[in-house]
Amino acid sequence: MMPLGVEADIKLVPSVFLALGSDEEDQPSPSKREILAKEAADLVAQQKRLSVRDLASKFERGQEAAHAAAAKLAEDEKLQSALMLERQELITKLRHVLDALGGRVAGRNRDDVEESVTLVEALGIQLVQREIEMSQEKIELRKMATLFKQASGEAKRMVEEARSVAQAEIEKAKASVLRVEALITEQQRRSYSDSERAELEAMRREVQEARRIKMLHEPSKVMDMDYKLQAIQQQFDVKSAEVLQLRKELDIAKHGANARVYRVDGTECLGSLLSLSPVDEQAPDLSFCKFQWHRISADGGKKELISGAVKSQYAPDPFDAGRILRVDITLPGGAKEFLSTTGPVDPAPGLGNYVEALAKKGGTEFNVVIVQQNGEYVEKQALHALEIGRLRMKLRKGLTTKIKEKYAAGMQLCGARGGGQAAPLAMFWLVKRGLTYMLGFESERERNAAIMLARRFAFDCNVMLAGPDDRSPIGT
Repeated sequence: MMPLGVEADIKLVPSVFLALGSDEEDQPSPSKREILAKEAADLVAQQKRLSVRDLASKFERGQEAAHAAAAKLAEDEKLQSALMLERQELITKLRHVLDALGGRVAGRNRDDVEESVTLVEALGIQLVQREIEMSQEKIELRKMATLFKQASGEAKRMVEEARSVAQAEIEKAKASVLRVEALITEQQRRSYSDSERAELEAMRREVQEARRIKMLHEPSKVMDMDYKLQAIQQQFDVKSAEVLQLRKELDIAKHGANARVYRVDGTECLGSLLSLSPVDEQAPDLSFCKFQWHRISADGGKKELISGAVKSQYAPDPFDAGRILRVDITLPGGAKEFLSTTGPVDPAPGLGNYVEALAKKGGTEFNVVIVQQNGEYVEKQALHALEIGRLRMKLRKGLTTKIKEKYAAGMQLCGARGGGQAAPLAMFWLVKRGLTYMLGFESERERNAAIMLARRFAFDCNVMLAGPDDRSPIGT
């Protein structure tokens, strides 16, 4: 059964490849501003941590405040002692005055005076009790102050010890660094003599000069080589067209009266598009004819039908390199005409070395667009990435993987066998039963390299990766 889409005409939107990296599904990576903001926040958080020096300074400030409070407490104690003495003197004088007044008065006034003396004595007793309580509080405060002084002295001693230990470690580390630097300097001094150091410096200057010259002249050399290659390629195309035209004229001269109705146009090499065109205006329209392409071995002994190649156009597959392509044309009246290329299809120059380099890397990634899926055209041709590895092929869009399949006997891969000017850029891929893709590449070279690389890796996995009904040659 013919897979869906292998014989379809290819329509490719080239502008898709101009928007590399514009995929809206790609996950945005954090910007440099966000990274710097995060690092600054980490530095601020780290700066807020208290060091030993900060703790020591805060402890010293608290100790100074405690000493100031103790001094103020001592001053308050002196002031209260003076006030208590003054109160005792006042109560004693008042009692003497009341006793003297009691000896002078009699009757009810004497009773009032005695009652006043009693109140003054009770007030004196209260003052004595209050003085005793204050004395006890002073004793407790003195004990607490003594304990605080002891604790503060112990804490200060611990801080000083920690500071001295840290300072000793720092000095030890500095001494170690100095010793290492001295050893390195001594080793370098002993490693090179004066002549060797001068020679090394001269070589260093020569390398710097060579780098400067390379930076100045390499771009121009590359551009010059590029222009030369383009000129050689143009000359090669012209010569190939002339040779092809001579071959066609020779073929027409050989047939004589049996002149053919159609001819094969296009460069007979991998990456081109072969098209049928009428020889004169009396030839039937191509739309009323039927076509079937075949590949024939170079010696003409083996003929193989190319399944799905039933259009008036055909883009050679890497399997066709080194073989003659033949097309059988059925005219509207039932008559048949057979046309073939003038010689075997030429391989693309340098393509084999390019594929070999990719194989040594272990695989590569190609930019593609999905033209068809399961024989249906895709309206929006978005950019995808086709990864070809040693064990499997993967199709993804941005970071989202759509297909990841290992090489298997049910997988098929070949060039597009339909028509359309974009056929040399398209590749048919049957992933598994019921899932097919027609993928468009950036160039003919990329398309053919992807097919050859995938077949190379599949062959290493004992899988013959070919198109529908193809019989791959040994060693392909």
